[in-house]
Amino acid sequence: MVDFLITRPRRLLGVAWPFLLLMGLQPSACQSQQAAPTAEQTPVAAPEDAPAGPAKASAIPAVAKGYFLFPIKPGQPNFLAGSMGELRPNHFHGGLDIKTDGRVDLPVHAAADGYISRLKQSSFGYGNVLYITHPNGLTTVYGHLNHFKGPAAEELRRRQYAKKSYELELFFEPGQFPVKRGDVVALSGNTGGSVGPHVHWEVRTADNHQLNPLQWGGFPEIQDHVAPVVQAFAVEALGIDSRVDGRFGKSTFVPKAPLADGSYAWPDTIGATGTVGLLVQGFDRFDQVWNKNGFQQVEVLVNNRPIYKHVVDDIPFPEGSRQINRHVDYEWRATQGRQLEKLFVDDGNDLSMYTTGPDKGRLRVQPGQVYQVEIRLSDSYGNTTPLRFVLRGEEAAYFKTRSAAVKAPALRYDVSRNLLVITAPDPDTAAVGGNVTLVRGNRHLSLRPSYTDRSQNVYLYDLRAGRPDSIRFGRLSQRFSREALIPAGREFGFATAQMNLGFGPKTLFDTLYLQTSYKQGLWTVHLPRTPLYETLALTLRPETPVTDLRRTAIYSVTAKGGRGYVGGKWSADGTSITANIKTFGQFRLLTDTIPPSGRLLSKGAGGVVFKVGDDLSGLASYELEINGQFRLLRYEHKNATLFTERDDTLGPPLRGPATLRLTDQAGNEKVISVVL
Repeated sequence: MVDFLITRPRRLLGVAWPFLLLMGLQPSACQSQQAAPTAEQTPVAAPEDAPAGPAKASAIPAVAKGYFLFPIKPGQPNFLAGSMGELRPNHFHGGLDIKTDGRVDLPVHAAADGYISRLKQSSFGYGNVLYITHPNGLTTVYGHLNHFKGPAAEELRRRQYAKKSYELELFFEPGQFPVKRGDVVALSGNTGGSVGPHVHWEVRTADNHQLNPLQWGGFPEIQDHVAPVVQAFAVEALGIDSRVDGRFGKSTFVPKAPLADGSYAWPDTIGATGTVGLLVQGFDRFDQVWNKNGFQQVEVLVNNRPIYKHVVDDIPFPEGSRQINRHVDYEWRATQGRQLEKLFVDDGNDLSMYTTGPDKGRLRVQPGQVYQVEIRLSDSYGNTTPLRFVLRGEEAAYFKTRSAAVKAPALRYDVSRNLLVITAPDPDTAAVGGNVTLVRGNRHLSLRPSYTDRSQNVYLYDLRAGRPDSIRFGRLSQRFSREALIPAGREFGFATAQMNLGFGPKTLFDTLYLQTSYKQGLWTVHLPRTPLYETLALTLRPETPVTDLRRTAIYSVTAKGGRGYVGGKWSADGTSITANIKTFGQFRLLTDTIPPSGRLLSKGAGGVVFKVGDDLSGLASYELEINGQFRLLRYEHKNATLFTERDDTLGPPLRGPATLRLTDQAGNEKVISVVL
C-alpha cells in the first residue's frame, strides 16, 4: 500500500515575393487551417493536412450488458443529474451523476466483484472518492461520498491519524480489500466540488480513460425516451476567402421549435463561400427530470454523405478532458455566453472520438452548388433528433450596405485564427469603401475592403505574411498590439521588462498572437477568451522591491474585484516570482498579512464544529488538539466549516481544553483556544 498527502506546418504558398519584401519578411511556416494569401489577398482553398495525430483510443475489454450493477438503489427507478461527456467549464464530464433523493447517506453498492484499489479524502474535486478495480481490468469510481464503509475505511482512518491529516490518498494492493458485486462500500454525500447531494460514478480503463457506463446497453433503473433538443446552430467562415451570407465570421441560427416529427429545420437557404465549419448547441433530458444533459453522439451528413461524427464514450483523463476547450468554441462562450460544439476537428484537438474524411469535417462550398445538411444528435439510449438546413454556394463579391447610425469614421481590429480582421465604420457614400494601410517600419501595404456592411468596412489580412506595426484609416491610426507569434507544439519563451512567459510543447492548442501589458502593478497576459491546454510558466518582476516575500504571491484578478490565489516561488535575489497559470488574464502581486479567522460554532456529544475563513490567500492547513492530543477534523469548503466525525473512535474524547491552529497560504497563523 502507498499513501500520499493531498498537499500542426505547411509552407507559405502563393505569396508574391515583392509583397514579402515590402513587409521585410521571408516565407515561414506556422500552424493554421487557412492557406496564406496572395499579394491581392485572393481566395485560396483550405489545406488538406490534418491536425496533430489523434490520441490513441484506450484498449477496452468486452463488457456484457448487465455486468455492472447500478450503484444507487439497484433495481429501483432512479434518475441522473449528469451524463457522460457533458460540456463543463474546462472539462468533459467524465461519468454519470446519480441522484440520491436530495439527501446524503444512501448506500453505495459495488458495481461488480473486485477490490478497493484506492481511497481519497479531499475537500475539493471529487471529495471523498473510492475506486474498485475489477477482474476485467476496468475500475469503477464513486465520488462525492460522505463516508467509506468496511475495513478499507478503518485503514484510512489509521493512516490519517499517523499522518495527522484528513486530506489523504491511499493505494491498495489486489486482494487487500476484496469486495463482491452489491456490497455496500460507502454512503452517498455532497463532498468536494459537488453542488448538491449525488454520486459521481465512472468507469475507467487501466490507462485512465473515462468510459461512458451507458454504452453497454444502459440500465433499467434509468429510463430515457426523450430525444435531444436543438437550441441553435452556426456556420463559420474558416478562411480568408470564406463567407457566410456574404460576411466573414460566424453566423448563428436559432430554430423556433421542432416540427411535428421532432426534427428541426431552418426555413431559409444560407449562402456560403469557401471553407466553412458547422457548430451546434443543444441538450438532452432523461425521463421525468428537467436537468439539461449532454448528448452522446453527433453525426453530420451533406447530400446524404457522412462527413463528420463524434461519440463521447472514451475521454483520456485528465489531459483529454481539457480538450473540451478545443472541441467547443471557447471564445464564443466567453464573449457571447453560447456554448457551441464544433462539428469539425480543429487544429490542436487530438482526441480520438472523431470519425471524419480528409477535411476533418470542414465543408468546401463551391459556387452554384447546393448542400443539403443534416445534423443528427443522439443520446446513449438511441433517441435521435435531426436538424436540417440548406447551404448554397455563392460567388464572393464586394457589396456595400449603409447605415445612417454611422456618423463618423472609426477603426478597430481583432485576430481570428491567423487572420487580422479590421473594421472601419465610415459614413462615406462612395460606392466602395476606402482602403486601410498596414505599416511596418517605412513599408506600407494598402488593403481594399472585402465588403461594407451597414457602413462598416471589413478588411482581412493573413498575419503569417507579417505582423504590422500599426493600422491607418484616413486620419485614424492604431498600434498593432500583438507583440509576438507564439507557435504551438514546442517550447517557446517570451520576455518583456516586467514579465517572462514560458510556453511548453502542450501549453497552446494553436498558434497564438500574443499581447501583454503592464501598468501600475497590473500584469495583463493576453486575453481570457483564449484557452490554454497545459499550464504556462509566468514570471513577474515588480518595479519596486517586495519587503515581505513570504507573504507576497501572484493573484489572478477580475474587473469586478475578484481575486484568486495563484501562489509562486520567489527567485533567490527576490526580484522575480514564478508560478504556473491555467488561464490567461490579469495578475497582481498581493501581500497577505492577516491570519485566518475561526470560531467555535457548536460542541456536544455529537461532535465539534468550527466556522473558519481567510480574507485573501485561503486556508492551507488546520490542526486540532484536545488535551494535547491530535484530533482529526474534516473540512467542508462549501460552508467553510471544520468538524469532527461521529464514527471517529481513534481520537481523544471531545472534552477539555482544546487548541485549533489555522494557517493560510501565506503562512499567517491563528491559534484559537476553547474548552470543550
